[in-house]
Amino acid sequence: MQAINPEKEGYIKCENYEKSKLCERCFRIQNYGEYKVVAKGNEDFVKILRQINDSKELVVLVVDIFNLSKDIELFHKYLSNDIILVMTKRDLLPKSIRDEKLLSYMNHFDFEPKESLMISSFKNYHMDELMDMIRKYKKSNRVYIVGLTNSGKSTMVNKILYNYSTSDEVITTSMLPSTTLAEIEIKIDDDLILLDTPGLLDSGNMTEHVDIKTLKKITPKSEIRPITYQVKVDQTILFENLMRMDIKCQNSVTVYVANTVRLERLYKETEKLKNLEQHQIHVEEDSDVVIAGFGFIHFKQSCEIELYVIPKTLVYTRKPLI
Repeated sequence: MQAINPEKEGYIKCENYEKSKLCERCFRIQNYGEYKVVAKGNEDFVKILRQINDSKELVVLVVDIFNLSKDIELFHKYLSNDIILVMTKRDLLPKSIRDEKLLSYMNHFDFEPKESLMISSFKNYHMDELMDMIRKYKKSNRVYIVGLTNSGKSTMVNKILYNYSTSDEVITTSMLPSTTLAEIEIKIDDDLILLDTPGLLDSGNMTEHVDIKTLKKITPKSEIRPITYQVKVDQTILFENLMRMDIKCQNSVTVYVANTVRLERLYKETEKLKNLEQHQIHVEEDSDVVIAGFGFIHFKQSCEIELYVIPKTLVYTRKPLI
C-alpha cells in the first residue's frame, strides 16, 4: 500500500490509509466493476520469474484451457523449477471431452511437469487432488503460483483459501486483464504459503483491446455450446461487431466462442466489418484457427479463409485442441 502516487499499484488516499484493506483500484474493481490501467510491462514479470527460478521452490503453473496462449513457452524459458501444471476452467468446455485428451495437448510444448491436472475452481473439480500434489512436491512451506493474465490463478487461490484455510482473506479477482499487479502472500496454514504472482501480459489477446461491455460478452461464464456449420459454397459468418469470417471452400466448421456472442451466417456479398483488421489464412486439414482471447474454430478440411477482427488481436493456426 502507498499514498503517494495514484498512478502506481497499491494507492490509497491518505485519509483512508490506516483503515483500508484494499487499494483504491481493487476496491473499485470489486464494488463497481471499474478498471484503471496501471502501466506495467512484461519485463517486470520476467524479473519475477527469474527470482522464482533462483528460489528453486515448487511452481504451480496455471493455464487457461479455453485461451491456451502461445506465450506459455515463456515459462519454460525462464523457469527450471519443479512444476505442477494446472489447466483451469474445465467447466467451459463440453463434458463429453475427456480430461486426458485435453491434458495430452500440453505434450506439444516442452514442459516436463511433475504432475498435470485439470481443474474447475468454480465447480470445485479436482481441488483435493491439487492440494495433495502441492503438499507432496513442495520444497518448503512456500509455493509460487504463476500464469498468464486472466488464467484463473487468483480464483484458484481463493478456492483453496475457502476450502483449506480458516482465514477470511480474499484476493481481488475480475475478468479484467492484469487484476493482480504484485506478488501476494497467502497463508493457508502453518505448512503452506502460496505466493500469487502477476500474470504475464498476453498482448495479442482480444481482452486487452476491448471495453468492459465487450469484455463481459466475450468472456464465457458457462459450458460453451459448439456450433457446427456444413459449408458447401463460399459464405460469411459474422460474430456481432467483433469478427467476420469468409470461408472459401466446402468444409465442416465448428465454432467455440462464448454463448453470449451472436453468430449470423450470410450467403451473399456484404461489406459488413471489412473495416476491421484483415488476416488471410491457409488452414490445414483438421486444424484450429485461434482468435486469442475470443475463442477458436475447428476446420475439418484444408481451406483458405479471410478473418476481419478487432485490431491488435493475435490470430494463428494450431493442431486441434478437441
